[in-house]
Amino acid sequence: MTTCPRCGEPLAAGQEYCLECGAHVVRVRRSKALSSGWARRSLIAAAVALAGAVAAIAATGNSGGGTTIVTAIGGFATAPQATTGDEVTGPSGAAEWPSGEDGWTIALVSLPQTGGRAPALARVKAARRKGLDAVGVLDSSRYASLHPGYWIVFSGIYASEAEATSALEDARRYARAAAVRHVVP
Repeated sequence: MTTCPRCGEPLAAGQEYCLECGAHVVRVRRSKALSSGWARRSLIAAAVALAGAVAAIAATGNSGGGTTIVTAIGGFATAPQATTGDEVTGPSGAAEWPSGEDGWTIALVSLPQTGGRAPALARVKAARRKGLDAVGVLDSSRYASLHPGYWIVFSGIYASEAEATSALEDARRYARAAAVRHVVP
């Protein structure tokens, strides 16, 4: 633009305001963005991605509906039975975890194995006195889902996380930090 669009006064190169009428002169500049290499490559990549998406949709033969999506929700092929008052106890009087079975439990406390098993068994007795059922001790080193090197004092053996969670409130009356844990051999 060489003249002011408002008053027609001649303009110098790079001038932003007309010296005669004070109008802001907007120069039309040719954008170099589309002429640069990266912008051109980006537009080509976007076009290729769009074409690929259209081809993928066309290849699936989607008819626009009628397809039923089936969702599987957790569970076990052979779930352990939920244990309450009639649990299997070992020689120490603590509940025993079913051999080779995975399931859910409530971890009441984790004690380092360096202190021996006696403190964990004392916690088992204290939890039983408070009315918790199926209280036992797990050697965390024997289970893939637990951090090794601890005695885990647990309460209950459950087939699902939901069952364990429903018993969590009672366990927290004994141990405020009680938490639901998945036990995998």
